[in-house]
Amino acid sequence: MVTKLKKRLYLAVAAYFRFWANISLRRWRPRVISVTGSVGKTTMLRLLELQLKDRAHYSHNANSAFGIAFDIVGLEGVTDSKWRWLYLLLAVPVRSLWFRHQQEFYVVEIDGERPKETEFLASWLRPEVTLWVSLGRSHAAFYDGQVASGRFKSVDEAIAHEFGFLPKFTTQLVVAEGTNPLIQKQLQNLRARVETVDVSQLTDYAVWPNKSEFVLNDNRVKFNCPMPREVAVQLLLLERLATYVEMPLETDLSAYQPAPGRNSFLPGIKGLNLIDSSYNAHLISMKSMFDMMQQMQAKHKWLVIADMTEQGAGEADQHQQLGLALSQVAAERYVLVGRRVGKYTLPVLEAAGQGERTVHFAHAKEALVYLQAELTGKETVLFKGSQYLEWIVEKLLADPADIKRLPRQEPSAVRRRAEWGLR
Repeated sequence: MVTKLKKRLYLAVAAYFRFWANISLRRWRPRVISVTGSVGKTTMLRLLELQLKDRAHYSHNANSAFGIAFDIVGLEGVTDSKWRWLYLLLAVPVRSLWFRHQQEFYVVEIDGERPKETEFLASWLRPEVTLWVSLGRSHAAFYDGQVASGRFKSVDEAIAHEFGFLPKFTTQLVVAEGTNPLIQKQLQNLRARVETVDVSQLTDYAVWPNKSEFVLNDNRVKFNCPMPREVAVQLLLLERLATYVEMPLETDLSAYQPAPGRNSFLPGIKGLNLIDSSYNAHLISMKSMFDMMQQMQAKHKWLVIADMTEQGAGEADQHQQLGLALSQVAAERYVLVGRRVGKYTLPVLEAAGQGERTVHFAHAKEALVYLQAELTGKETVLFKGSQYLEWIVEKLLADPADIKRLPRQEPSAVRRRAEWGLR
């Protein structure tokens, strides 16, 4: 009952904050560049920051109907204390009467976590430019009802329709990943000019545990961290945006720092190479990271893979497909953590002949004990999935100060891990 009430009130309460934040937005009048998609939005946002620099304000850690309203008036959202909601109810109206950002552009990440949220934001912000990075089953559980009602044939179609509101309300330019037919369907009959990009435009790619290189259209781009091949899409989107705003393309991306939990290279104990991608996971991002690991120039590859949450009615199918994708990676060991991967993914790996290389644990604490005993220091280890894998990474760090580079370090997340016995 409480959960249903929260869902019904979500956009109603968000409309209150939008009303006040809009006063500040109208005073500011930025050129809005929206970034959307199921995976890769934060990477895109950080690349745009290297391109546009101080010409833009960036919605870091704010991609929802609430978070964006707070960001526009220069306030942080609720990360810990519930009493902060009362503060925000009073502070947003006051701040809206005098506060405004000064930058020419507003680069805003839009998640589309639930039905009608992207429409709510798109109809308000009306972007000048939209960059659509990807499409996959993120937050799929929120869309099961639309499929059950017969409105859409699949969750994928429902999510594409929701993201599609951003192109519809964009005024000048939409640039999107161009190979997905569901994305292509949403790009028809738009007011804005439409351009598409394709990862096949990548002419060369190489990746190591601590760096990666891309060559696109004679531009060589280097990162000081491992990046999956699909990042070529973001780089192509960046190139189109740079042309649109009449700026030279920024190709020196050595200053790029991945957001916590998004394929960060971290030195581990005994000389381990740790790649932390534990912030979130669904099939599209899992496959991307598996492809990266398969192509990585490294010996002794291990994969620590945990459940994908919020998959709704497709939970079994998605985790079975996860097993098929995982079985294609030439890894020395597959370490599975969580109920879902144990129930659905493990049998697929066993059927594919990878059972001897696979171990499963219900709990992160058990997985850590195994890893501490079995890892020699020569391995490159990828962490991807839920079940608090960031806690395992923390215990394997060579430098404890690197904890700040891990996701979910706010006090509320630390308390939740502690409730699971992870201290």
